[in-house]
Amino acid sequence: MKSPNNAGQPAAEAVEGSGRTEGNSHQHNASRTQRRTDALSALERVRQTARRDRKVRFTALLHHVYDVSRLRASFFALKKDAAPGVDGETWRHYEQTLEANLQDLSEQLKRGAYRAKPVRRAYIPKADGRQRPLGVPVLEDKIVQRATVDVLNGIYETDFLGFSYGFRPGRSQHHALDALYVGLLTKKVNWVLDMDIRAFFDTIDHGWLIRFLEHRLADRRVVRLIQKWLNAGVLEEGQRTRAAEGTPQGGSVSPLLANIYLHYVFDLWVHAWRQKCAQGNVIVVRYADDIVLGFQAKSDAELFRTELVERFRRFHLEVHPEKTRLLEFGPYAAGNQRRRGLRKPETFHFLGFTHICGKKRSNGRFTVLRQTIRARLQAKLHEVKTELRRRMHRPIREQGAWLRSVVSGHVRYYGVPMNGPALCLFRHRVGWLWLRALRRRGQRHRLTWARMQRHVDHWLPPARVCHPYPLRRLGVIT
Repeated sequence: MKSPNNAGQPAAEAVEGSGRTEGNSHQHNASRTQRRTDALSALERVRQTARRDRKVRFTALLHHVYDVSRLRASFFALKKDAAPGVDGETWRHYEQTLEANLQDLSEQLKRGAYRAKPVRRAYIPKADGRQRPLGVPVLEDKIVQRATVDVLNGIYETDFLGFSYGFRPGRSQHHALDALYVGLLTKKVNWVLDMDIRAFFDTIDHGWLIRFLEHRLADRRVVRLIQKWLNAGVLEEGQRTRAAEGTPQGGSVSPLLANIYLHYVFDLWVHAWRQKCAQGNVIVVRYADDIVLGFQAKSDAELFRTELVERFRRFHLEVHPEKTRLLEFGPYAAGNQRRRGLRKPETFHFLGFTHICGKKRSNGRFTVLRQTIRARLQAKLHEVKTELRRRMHRPIREQGAWLRSVVSGHVRYYGVPMNGPALCLFRHRVGWLWLRALRRRGQRHRLTWARMQRHVDHWLPPARVCHPYPLRRLGVIT
């Protein structure tokens, strides 16, 4: 079996090995007393079978899902203070009679009496001012979905390709950002295709999704379980609606189903396309439905974009015409732009960062600058301002503890090399908003910025870079 480009977890580009033997493990090497380690051992057998033969279809999986120890682990993995679904059941109330509830849920799954309930529609604001629709499943649906995802991950984690990073165990946004950074610096990339799929989660075709699942799942009970969630519908303002396409965002199973759909529609196809059709280097980084591709030749990029539109149309997907751009990006982009009498090379956004063609201070060589998207920074500051008004009369200690968590979370995500000025700006603006909120508590305030600086230094963590350079991180992983 050929090794990946960057071994370890996660690898930047993984490759598949050849199948050897057929088999389907139905036996547990478990102890006579049920333990959590037994469930993990059973999943490891599923994973080993999936890794040995990438064409094997699993005929008996449901017993892994309704295992009480797995349902219990799924329950404790849920957020305790999450919003309840349409039945109003909360995590803490369900815990009071947990063992009886889990046993009853297991029996329902075992005899086929389990029924999925509709999800409650909720909306969260997006950075551009629009509302993102979310679905809030009931608690028992969350438990069963998480248990099902744990089982299916044992199969599909052996199938998914290395350039897929979204919602996968052991992978995060920063792994995708690092892979893109390394690809842009170490490969011959001159053009970048910044892709967006129009309303992806709302346009997943159920018929195609079930056909993709049946490539690996021969257990009709598990397939029907997934169909129940797809057909449960959405409850909004007392009206229940069902759709023949789409999967509600908010459930544990939706990200996995989206990855499976794009694995067959996009990942396998682009992996074969760049080997057979591309004339130069091609890099791919995908995080859920956010996709960035790099091309050495512009002709490859234009041909790929044309063929991708036709490919997506076959599976009821559409490339967003306004958010999908082909731009010149790389070590020669700045010089080419100057010769044309144009300004600096175009930039593109990916996972909260603006990617910019830059130069290193030490030797003037090409590098990729990653800075916080200005709109994201301003939207976060607006959220802080609104929440500070609500907490205006709370004690300073309580306000400071909350602001510390806000700034700390922002720095942990956006603290990448060469993004220090944006981090300092965010921390300074949060301190200034806090000063304005404290001054509003009385008409005759005496709080100066010099006195406020002591509160800022005490409560707000410093703006620091907490992520290493991507080449250094991948070197450690390898």
